[in-house]
Amino acid sequence: MTGFVLTVEQMRAAEKAAMDAGTSEWELMRRSGEGAARWITRIAAGGPVCLLCGPGNNGGDGYVIAEYLRQLGNGGEVFAPKPPATETARKAREAFSGEIASGPLPSNRVFVDCLFGYGLTREVEGEFADLLRALGETKGQKIAIDIPSSIASDSGQQLGPLVRYDLTLALGAWKRAHFVMPAMASMGQKRLVDIGLDFPVGLPRLSAEPHIDPPAPDAHKYRRGLLAIVAGDMPGASLLAAQAALRSGAGYVKLLSDHSHPDVPAELVVDDGPLAEALEDERIGALLIGPGLGRTPAARDRLSAALAAKRPIVLDADALHLLDPTMISGADTANIAITPHEGELAQLCEAFGIETEGKIAKAQALNAETGMAVLAKGPDTVLAGQRGTRFFERGPAWLSAAGTGDVLAGISASRLAVHGEAHRALEEAVWLHHEAARIAGAAFTAGYLARAVKPALEAFL
Repeated sequence: MTGFVLTVEQMRAAEKAAMDAGTSEWELMRRSGEGAARWITRIAAGGPVCLLCGPGNNGGDGYVIAEYLRQLGNGGEVFAPKPPATETARKAREAFSGEIASGPLPSNRVFVDCLFGYGLTREVEGEFADLLRALGETKGQKIAIDIPSSIASDSGQQLGPLVRYDLTLALGAWKRAHFVMPAMASMGQKRLVDIGLDFPVGLPRLSAEPHIDPPAPDAHKYRRGLLAIVAGDMPGASLLAAQAALRSGAGYVKLLSDHSHPDVPAELVVDDGPLAEALEDERIGALLIGPGLGRTPAARDRLSAALAAKRPIVLDADALHLLDPTMISGADTANIAITPHEGELAQLCEAFGIETEGKIAKAQALNAETGMAVLAKGPDTVLAGQRGTRFFERGPAWLSAAGTGDVLAGISASRLAVHGEAHRALEEAVWLHHEAARIAGAAFTAGYLARAVKPALEAFL
C-alpha cells in the first residue's frame, strides 16, 4: 500500500488540475463512485447494502455507488437526510434510478458512509449526528468513503459521533487523517481507489516497504558498519538499544561506557576508556546517544563530545532534552537523525524557537529549521527528512511498553552505521520495529522485542 498523503488544499489542487486539463468533475465522481463500488460488491457478496448520502460531493459518490450496485442487481437502500447541494451531486442523484428510504436504519447490512468527505471543518450536528449515532449502534459491516463523516481530514480531529469502520476507501489519494491519531484507530482496513489524478513531485507519501541488501560478498565487520553506543548513568536502556542494534545489520557494535555492566552479552564489546579517545576511532560508521544517558552536566558533556566527533548519529531520549542549537552549529545536520516522542518533540521545538501546532507540522518545521531527519514516533509515526515527509501504517498496539523506544533507537543507529543515510535509516527502522512487534506477539517485553529484530530483518531481505 503506497501513494501520496495529502492535505485538503493539496487534494483540491490535484482535482482542479485534472479539471483544467479536461476531465470533468462528473467524470472524477463517476470514477470515484464506481471504483469504490467494486470494493463494496466484493464485500457485500450479493447481500443488502445501505448507503448514507450527504448533500455534498461525497454524497454524490454515494449515489454513483448506489446506481452501480442497482445495475448489478445488488441494489440497496439510500438514506439522504438532505437533497444534493452541488451541481455534480445533483447530477449523480438524477442518474440514480432508485428511491430514497426513510425511517430507522435497518440492521445486518453492509453500511456505506457517504455523508461528508474530506472537507469537513465543523462539528456534525442535528439529523446527521443522529444518523451517525444510529450507524454506530447498528449491527453490520461499515465502510467509510474517503474519510469517515465525523473526521477532520488534515488533523484527524473527531468532529462528531464516533463510528468504528471495518473498511475505509480513500478516493484519489490518501489524506492525513488516514495515518494520524485518533482518526486512524477507527478506520479499520484501508484501501486506495485510483481515479487517475496526477501529483507533483515531492508531496508527502505513505512509506513503501524497504528492501534491505545482505552484506556484500567481500564484506567484513567494519565494512558492514561499526556502531558505537554512548552509554550514560542508566545502563539498561543502552543495553536494550545494543541488543537491537546487534540484530539490525551492523557488523560491529561497541558500548562506550565508563563503568562495567555485568549483564553485557558476550558479542557486545565494551570500551570503558576515556570517551574522547574512543570517539577518535576512524572506523566508527555511526553513533547512538540518549538511551540511559541522564540529564546531568556530565551527560551534556558526553553529548557534546559525540556531536563533535562529526559522525552520522542518532539522538534519542535524554539527548533530545539536552540538545540545543549551539550543539549543532556548523555541523552536517543531514547526518543527524532524531527520534522524539510527542513530549520530546514539543521540547525540541521550544529549544529551537519553533512555534506551530500539530505533530506533522512540528516535525516538518524542525527538519526545515535544523536539517536533521526527524522521526516523530508514536502510534501515528511521521518522518520528516531529506527525502520529504513519510507516513506509516499503525504498528501493533503492544509496542506501548517501556523500552520499545530504546529498541527503535538501536535499530535506527544500526541501519545508519550500515549505509550512512539518516532518512533511509529511520524509515527502515520503523518497518523493522513494527515487524519485530508482529513476530513477538502479545505482551512482549522490550528485551523480547529486541530478539525479534533478527527474523524481522530477514523478512525484508
